[in-house]
Amino acid sequence: MTTVRAAPHRAAFSALGTTAVLLVTDGAALAEGERLLRADLAEVDAAYSRFRDDSEIVRLGAYEGRPAPVSPLLAGALYAALRAAEATDGLVDPTVGQTMIDLGYDRDFALVGAASGPAPAPRPAPGWWRVRLDSEAGEVVVPRGVRLDLGSTGKAYAADRAAARIAALGCGVLVSLGGDLATAGPAPEGGWLVGVGDDHRAAAPGDPVVTIRSGALATSSVAVRAWRRAGRAVHHIVDPRTGDLPAPVWRTVSVAARSCVDANAAATAAIVRGEGADAWLDGARLPARLVGHDGGVVTVGGWRSHA
Repeated sequence: MTTVRAAPHRAAFSALGTTAVLLVTDGAALAEGERLLRADLAEVDAAYSRFRDDSEIVRLGAYEGRPAPVSPLLAGALYAALRAAEATDGLVDPTVGQTMIDLGYDRDFALVGAASGPAPAPRPAPGWWRVRLDSEAGEVVVPRGVRLDLGSTGKAYAADRAAARIAALGCGVLVSLGGDLATAGPAPEGGWLVGVGDDHRAAAPGDPVVTIRSGALATSSVAVRAWRRAGRAVHHIVDPRTGDLPAPVWRTVSVAARSCVDANAAATAAIVRGEGADAWLDGARLPARLVGHDGGVVTVGGWRSHA
């Protein structure tokens, strides 16, 4: 996860099951920036929370494979998710909703606990290519029985969107939603200082610090959002190809990219890919830091940190 270390003008609050942090270079813009961020995240929650029966994404199930109208916000988030799926060859796939439910992640994470009893046998995700989005018409077709989950890209899209909207106030902006961090506008002198580690809520000794002057940074980790299901340890990142947990190769992956959606998709795909993910990220020229389950650290793509 990412922890913002430099905060001259800062606001923080709970949202989307995580901590939302806003930094701006101009203190005069902080109050309005926080208002915009809170409004944005409330809209995001209503549009694509998996844990609200009245959310727009949950209500898509009632259309049972027929064209369904979608708001511009949900259409944008779905487009980002489908683009991420294509870019990662399906390693990040928004059709894993039922898989997450089968693993016990069927409510806000703060309410998820150990579940006893047999778990359903893992099944591959239905496949992102089966979702047909027409952004111009404002319609989407989701096959009957397919449950969508934007957990891999939804917060990243919200961070990108909010940072751009707040930067229109005329200041530099950093928005962090858990491990998803986006910037917009001019950075402060020396850049934004951000700590990188397993948990955004608390820096650990030895966590490196990086400087961000533009773009975004995302961290995916299996170390924090974990619980027990049917007697085994599980977490929130699954392999869509199997419907089960990926091989335990990487514990935490942080990636820098132009957008938070791109950074998040690459970080999550790296954990799912497992062996060879470091070479894959290096080939894509994405600065990244990968931490193995054995604690070993690999950096690629010109990643540079202060510690």
